[in-house]
Amino acid sequence: MAKSSKLVVVKRGKVLLVRRKRDRLWMFPGGRKRARESQKDCLRREIKEELPKLRLDRVRLWKEVKSKNRRSGRRMSDAIFVARSASGSLIIGDKKEIDKAVWRKPRGIRLTPTSRYIRDKLFPTS
Repeated sequence: MAKSSKLVVVKRGKVLLVRRKRDRLWMFPGGRKRARESQKDCLRREIKEELPKLRLDRVRLWKEVKSKNRRSGRRMSDAIFVARSASGSLIIGDKKEIDKAVWRKPRGIRLTPTSRYIRDKLFPTS
């Protein structure tokens, strides 16, 4: 089972991204799984903590990624979920971890290694 869960949601051609406070890298929202927590429950909890005003439509598992990042050497173990739609405001709940949330195109921005992987698989350049 994956160690963390991430959310990908697209709205009018833009994706939802959050910026980590510690290194100012952007990522798809989500986080680490707790003991005895399902991947979907992890995602729901993390979204509620990070973006408490965000409301998601149906969420489905897109893919589980277990690999080693070629650039960083970091092992990835993520469950990547896709939501059909989202509504509500992007109010930050966990201000210690995240300092910004935006809807934007996923290119031309400094992403975490896992988020780069997701972007490249789901939104390849033409």
